Parts: sequence; C-alpha cells; structure tokens
Amino acid sequence: MVDKEKIEQAVRLLLEGIGEDPEREGLKETPDRIARMYEEIYGGMDESPREHLHKTFTAEKNEMVLEKDITFYSTCEHHLMPFYGKVHVAYIPDGRVVGISKLARTVDIYARRLQIQEQMTAQIADALMEYLAPKGVMVMAEAEHMCMTMRGIKKPGTTTVTVVTKGAFEHNEALQNTFFHLLGSHMNAGIPDSYREDGNGSSNGSPVL
Repeated sequence: MVDKEKIEQAVRLLLEGIGEDPEREGLKETPDRIARMYEEIYGGMDESPREHLHKTFTAEKNEMVLEKDITFYSTCEHHLMPFYGKVHVAYIPDGRVVGISKLARTVDIYARRLQIQEQMTAQIADALMEYLAPKGVMVMAEAEHMCMTMRGIKKPGTTTVTVVTKGAFEHNEALQNTFFHLLGSHMNAGIPDSYREDGNGSSNGSPVL
C-alpha cells in the first residue's frame, strides 16, 4: 500500500535537496501529484496474478498460444527511472486456456513495481506456470532503459532483450524457433547454450544483447 503522506514529505525534501523552493507556484502541488501518480504506477505491488489467472476454460488441441507486443512501462529499482517496451508471451495449454486479456494484465502487475527487466521476465513466466499449469511457457521482453539513455553512458535507442523458457520450451529448439518466427524476430537460431541454466526447468532471465 502506497503511503501518500510519506511520499509527499519525501518529494518536498527532494525538491529542497536540489535547491528548489517547494512552495513556489509551479511546485506547490507537485508532492501531491507525485503521490497520486505513484499509486498508479506502483499499483502492481498490491496485486497478485492469481486475480487474473485463476479462471480458465477448456480448450483441446492447442499447440501454442502467443500474445505479442504487450506494451509495458516499469521503473528501474536502481535509479528509479523508467524502462519500457514490449513483452511477448507464449504458452502451450494442457487442456485449459485463460482469457487473452489476462496475459496482458499479468504483465502489468509485474511491470507496475520497482523492477529489473530480468526479474520481471522471470516473474511473468513463473506466474503462468503456477496458475495455468501449461506444458510450457516462453516470455520475451524488449525494453529501452532511461537510466542508460538520458544519464550515464547515454546510448538512446539501445534495446535490452530478456528471454525465459519453462517446461516444454526449454530444450525444444523447434518450439523456440516457432516462437521467434511468429514474432518475426531476427533471433531465429534459438537460445544459445550459454544462456541456459542447469537444465532444471528455466533459463536465467539474463539479458540477450
């Protein structure tokens, strides 16, 4: 639960810390605006994916369900700066499917938190495995990070790609290539062996650059 009062106090201190006057006209309402904004952009901290994934429907003979280009906005926990992009989610049902909007809602739950991209990608995959019990899951996230475009190394246009595979996707290059083909991705050679973990059911979520 976001504590609006603490946020407002912190924003006032921040404004003073950078040499601003929090009482001047343009800033007087800024602490309240930011507190209300934080309730929205960090709302995923109070949500569970179970709310959206618990209701499923019978669907036989589905080989793969893919929802691609799910837009997300998140906040890097290291610099409190935005990172944003697209998430692509695929799963192989084991007789049950979920409403397609619920996949996008699951992405939002994990994006609307302080995050790192690697963790967010893995959390989405883990949630789908836990609540849908499919034969396999594959999640790919592509994002631009403001912490490296407007500060630091300043490399605008750089995209970080993370991939996590679970279950049937993990060691099946044909399934991985089908996923990439459906995305129209240039990554048509599957995930390199160096990216895999120890074979216990998931890749490690490290960036693929």
